[in-house]
Amino acid sequence: MRVLKTKSFSRWARKSGVTDARLVIAVEEMLRGLVDADLGGGLLKKRIARPGAGKRGGYRTLLASNRHDRWVFLFGFGKNELENIDDDDEWDYRKLAGIFLGKRENDIAQLIHDGELQEIKNGKPEAS
Repeated sequence: MRVLKTKSFSRWARKSGVTDARLVIAVEEMLRGLVDADLGGGLLKKRIARPGAGKRGGYRTLLASNRHDRWVFLFGFGKNELENIDDDDEWDYRKLAGIFLGKRENDIAQLIHDGELQEIKNGKPEAS
């Protein structure tokens, strides 16, 4: 299983205190069917709790997934910052999900090498 995050998502997660360990937990929950919304085209929405708080007032994430072995976190936002994304943004993220899910492994490796994607190694949190 590959858990990845875009460069911009990684920057947002770091500023928001969302750890790689928390992202892995979110993926494990989704593997058990706990997806908050399937937006179509491989785009999923998943709530993540704020550190020290619950999911209800926490963060929302959008990610691309084939629901098996590739999970790419694309965008994150706080419920207090944005109620929801608009239809145009959802369409754009759905297209982006399709692009990431259509990439071959050597293309993913190149994106990681170029710094556009970061991988949470072996589906486990990166060492701190």
